Amino acid sequence: MLNPENKTMRFTKQNFAMVVLGIVTYIADIGADLWIARNYFCKGQYLWCSLTLTIVLLSSLVVQFFSYTWFKEDNEVKLNWICLLHFFHGGMFTRYWIALKYGYQAAFKQISLEDRLIDDLSSIIHKTAIDAIADISMLRLFKTFLESTPQLILQIYILMTSNSSAISQYFSIVMSFSSVTCSTVDYQIALRKSLPDKNKFTRLSSKITYLLYKLLTLTSWILSITLVMVLSTKIAFILVALFWFGGICWTLKQHTEFCKSTAAEVVYRTVVSIILIFTFFNIKGEKTKIPLSVYYVIRILATSAILCTCMIQKLSFNGKIHLLSMTMVVAFTLVLGICSLLVYYKFFHPNNNCTQDVVDGAETEREKICRISKCTMQ
Repeated sequence: MLNPENKTMRFTKQNFAMVVLGIVTYIADIGADLWIARNYFCKGQYLWCSLTLTIVLLSSLVVQFFSYTWFKEDNEVKLNWICLLHFFHGGMFTRYWIALKYGYQAAFKQISLEDRLIDDLSSIIHKTAIDAIADISMLRLFKTFLESTPQLILQIYILMTSNSSAISQYFSIVMSFSSVTCSTVDYQIALRKSLPDKNKFTRLSSKITYLLYKLLTLTSWILSITLVMVLSTKIAFILVALFWFGGICWTLKQHTEFCKSTAAEVVYRTVVSIILIFTFFNIKGEKTKIPLSVYYVIRILATSAILCTCMIQKLSFNGKIHLLSMTMVVAFTLVLGICSLLVYYKFFHPNNNCTQDVVDGAETEREKICRISKCTMQ
């Protein structure tokens, strides 16, 4: 039963509007990638076209894999039509349709009185809508760090190293940045909304500070990796590989148990290790003060080393970019991002036992409410 006094456990009209906005941005993001790939193809830049489409395809395959796996787990039977939809990469659209269907019923057709509990049917509808949004937020988070972030690095690199630019490139970069920042905040909101034992992420100041922390730290790191790519693609590959190796070691050490099957768990751990290349991700319900501190100390040291190396090797850039301005942007966004992180944890972080980005956590007295609650079980 849902308690009307606890409105954070109800699917509201605002939540429904966010679902609609999510569909629009999801389609726009895909459209931007296809647009820029088409332009590269028309210009005879087949390498850039292939890399752009490869990133899109690989991320979509992973998203379809998890989406179909979750459908099978939820229904405990093989659904042929669901399998067919996912084969044609329609998994996210299927989930958005479910969220719209139950979200509309919950937000516009279910009525709850001030001093009465709403009925069992309404409770189920609200819960189903919230669970659907939670699943979508997790899938979009996976898509963000498998597609949008690599796409950002690729497109910025192309802009830095080419003598011409196109509107499609800037549009793709803007959409990728929007996808990265919004999906991380959306995941945090969905996580807390779906777990009744957690304080909710409702204050606007909390959301803005959290968004700035993610946006600025990600911007600094993305530009740093791009600078290394301009200097040497081999060194950039080694740098990313080292961070991925560190991420996979940390993930294995945590002994995650997110998926029921071994194969799916391997894919999940690989995805999480890729996310850890770009941002901190708490994959267990443990205190994150020390891991978070270590993560961003390493990030600061790595960024500083990159900037120093670039200034020493500035002749290697051959005037391709205004190096001084770029290094100032990287340093400025990193400092502001770390400051936003400190402000968020000091003043705005909801008071609870686990910090943000919780995916896999220690078992508590929490009820199994949705998939995210399963993620926070050991």
